[in-house]
Amino acid sequence: MSFYAFLGAIEQGLVYGIMALGVYITFRILDFPDLSVDGTFPLGASVAAVLIVHDINPYLSTIIAFFAGVVAGVITGILNTKLKILNLLSGILVMIALYSVNIRIMGQPNTSLLGYDTIFTPIEAFFGAERYMISPVVFLVVVIFLVIAMTWFFHTDIGLGMRGTGDNPKMVRAQGINHNFMVLLGLAFSNGLVALSGALVAQSQGSADVNMGIGTIVAGLASVILGEAFLDARTVFRGVLTVVLGSVVYRFAIAVALSFRVGSFQLNPSDLNLITAIIVTSALVSPGIKKVFKSRL
Repeated sequence: MSFYAFLGAIEQGLVYGIMALGVYITFRILDFPDLSVDGTFPLGASVAAVLIVHDINPYLSTIIAFFAGVVAGVITGILNTKLKILNLLSGILVMIALYSVNIRIMGQPNTSLLGYDTIFTPIEAFFGAERYMISPVVFLVVVIFLVIAMTWFFHTDIGLGMRGTGDNPKMVRAQGINHNFMVLLGLAFSNGLVALSGALVAQSQGSADVNMGIGTIVAGLASVILGEAFLDARTVFRGVLTVVLGSVVYRFAIAVALSFRVGSFQLNPSDLNLITAIIVTSALVSPGIKKVFKSRL
C-alpha cells in the first residue's frame, strides 16, 4: 500500500467514522434499525454544496447541513412514534423521499465544489499545506470532539434515559421517562451526525452527488461490528471509540483488498459490496471463533 493510499484510508475512516457514530446511536443505543441514513448522508452533502455555491460561509453551511439531518431524523421519529409506522419502514420511507428532496435541493443530480472555498481552504492557506495533508487532521479533531461530547452526553440524565430506551422501553416508561421523546431525540442526533459526515465528504472530494449515500448504512454497520470485534465495548467511551476504530479498520481493509493482486487477477472498485460482505461476515463470526479457541485452551 502506498503512502497516499494509507493516508486516504485514514481520512476516509475518520470522516465516515462520524457517520458510523450516528449509526451507533440508532442501532446500539436506541435499538432502532434506521435505514434513512442512505438518504440523510447525501442530504447533508447537498445542503452544504448548494449553500457553498451560493457564497454562504462553508462553516455555516456545514452547521446548516447538520440541522438538515436533524430535521430528517425527527421526521423518521414522527412516522414511528406518532403515526405508529414500523421503525424499519419509517426509515425506508424517509430514505426514498430524500432522494427526490436532494435532487430538488441541488436542482440536478450533482453539484461540483471545484473552485469554491470549503472549510479546508482557510486552513490550507494558513499552514501552506496541501488538502491531502490537512483533511485527515481536521477530521481527527472533529472525531475527538464528538467522542468526548457523546461520552459526556450519555452520562447525563437525558443520555441515560436514551440508553434505557433502547435497553428496556417498559422500564423507561415505568420511570416516567417520555419514550417517544427519547426516540425522536436519538434519531435527530444520529441523522444530524450522518448529514455532517456527508457535508464533510462533499467538501473533501469536491462534489455532492444524489447517489453518494448508497451503501452508507452497510458501511456504518460494518464499522460498528468491526470495532466491537476488536475492542470490548464495556463502557460508553469504549463503545464510541470502537466505532471510530472500526471505521478506520474497515477503510484499511478495503484499501488493502483493492490493492491485492495475484497474477493478472485484481479486485476492482465494483467489487466493493462483495468486499464489505466478506468483512462484515468475518467480524460477525469472529466472536464465536474466539469462544471455540478459548474453550479448547
